[in-house]
Amino acid sequence: MDTSLSTIAVVGLGTMGTGIAEVLALAGREVIGIDISEAAALGAVASLEASTARAVGRGRITEQERTEALARFRTSDDLRTAADAELVIEVVPETYEIKQQVFRELDAIVSPTAILATGTNALSVTRLAAESQHPERVLGLHFFNPAPAMKLVEVVSSVLTAPPAVEAVTALARELGKEPVAVGDRPGFVADGLLFGYLNQAAAMYEANYASREDIDAAMKLGCGLPMGPLALLDLIGIDTARTVLEAMYSASHDRLHAPAPVLGQLSSAGLTGRKAGRGFYTYDAPGGQAVVPDALTPAADAVSGAGRDVASVGVAGSGTMASGIAEVFAKAGYDVVLAARSQEKADVAKGRIAKSLERSVTKGRLTAEARDETLARITAAGSLDAFAEVDLAVEAVAEDLEIKQQLFASLDKVCRPGAVLATTTSSLPVVAIARATARPEDVIGMHFFNPAPAMKLVEVVRTVLTADAVHATVRAVCARIRKHPVDCGDRAGFIVNALLFPYLNNAIKMVEEHYASLDDIDAAMKLGGGYPMGPFELLDVVGLDVSLAIEKVLHKEFRDPGLAPAPLLEHLVAAGCLGRKTGRGFREYARR
Repeated sequence: MDTSLSTIAVVGLGTMGTGIAEVLALAGREVIGIDISEAAALGAVASLEASTARAVGRGRITEQERTEALARFRTSDDLRTAADAELVIEVVPETYEIKQQVFRELDAIVSPTAILATGTNALSVTRLAAESQHPERVLGLHFFNPAPAMKLVEVVSSVLTAPPAVEAVTALARELGKEPVAVGDRPGFVADGLLFGYLNQAAAMYEANYASREDIDAAMKLGCGLPMGPLALLDLIGIDTARTVLEAMYSASHDRLHAPAPVLGQLSSAGLTGRKAGRGFYTYDAPGGQAVVPDALTPAADAVSGAGRDVASVGVAGSGTMASGIAEVFAKAGYDVVLAARSQEKADVAKGRIAKSLERSVTKGRLTAEARDETLARITAAGSLDAFAEVDLAVEAVAEDLEIKQQLFASLDKVCRPGAVLATTTSSLPVVAIARATARPEDVIGMHFFNPAPAMKLVEVVRTVLTADAVHATVRAVCARIRKHPVDCGDRAGFIVNALLFPYLNNAIKMVEEHYASLDDIDAAMKLGGGYPMGPFELLDVVGLDVSLAIEKVLHKEFRDPGLAPAPLLEHLVAAGCLGRKTGRGFREYARR
């Protein structure tokens, strides 16, 4: 097995192949780019010239380094030019027939010690290797797009792959400045195995008319810190490509969550495959363009129906972190706020927490001392809900327990004036069940803030079948005043964010249960390959495993899908009292403070 890997052939000079060739050439490798299309080969050369010129302009490489890298890259339309390559990376279209044909031809061309790598992210590496005369030298080398920028490389071994081949390409990946993650052969591997299930659920959510494409994408960007929303990402990946990956995943898992949403097939069949076609979930300025242009589905600026109610004062019920944060948000926006807890002492402590938060903002230069004092002066701490008698909007932020919330709303119904809007911040409970605890369910709506409320821009606005238009319009207007981004969704478990986030987290746990990948590799894969700010296990430990389990149970009960059943490992950790950072141990151990 040749481990020097100084001469490398890249077969297929599309976007990914060209990007891989650029990375290799800049790293000092002799690169042979092979494509049957002369236009593709010319495009690869032009792309490499342009990207290296930009790199020089930004001071990342010198002009001499650029000249040397361009000299190391040559193209051909003949696979036989790969004869001297010690490593061949194929990035041809994602079909077994084409890839197997490439491997069969390479068997007769390259040295028996050369390593053959497939860039597939969906097809079985084992099946591709089985067609080769030397299956021990075949492995997967999955770069992420754009290859020059993305740090993750998944190194995929089949049961036939020889360890020296894996060691050689792993060392190469590190020399390229990448982070290699070793994985076994199953569709999607780690990153796409988790990512595409999530994307599929987002497509299904859109198809069901549960939320608009804009709200789904905004929710996941603002609520989870993702670089792109799922539907925009599907357009970027290619809807036809995504469907191919999901088909492969479903054939292996038979998990209904991997069965491609019908809308993916419909769009693919219509040729609406995303950015490359100029239209997918969104419409773009041109095929291959990046700029989204308005179309028939673009919501109108005045899409909210009905006039809202005037809101000058707000009551916030609760004394925890979320209640304090929400009260701070409203007070900063100029509202008079009543912060009510079960006792005056608890209410005073909650107001003290707000004072400390405001002081930190002053210290960091985000707030003036005068604004701090004015904000704090707008907040009145009260030891009883009776103080809500004149508020225009009452926001509940107490424990995530249906009975507790119902009791509180029954009290609000008696205390609050007629016409006041009553909002719950629940993240998982049915809003209508809370609303029915009052004699005015039409005045009840969900306002799901995200933690920490002062920093997070998203609010999920949850309408029940009974919520009045005026109440919905009121909350949308309030969100604008407090500088939050509202997304509309119906009253079902998880709303948008949790309904998409927690199945992804649950699937990550299942990967560990199945000994497919380690906690560290999965976290690294999702941060480096998916652009996630935190890996799934980091996030689970921050959220709390008990909270995560409760949400998983609610989702499973609501949708009755076996794939949503909480992973047993999650249940075991919660039963053992390992709840995450708050207990010092979850999926990982933490130093006690």
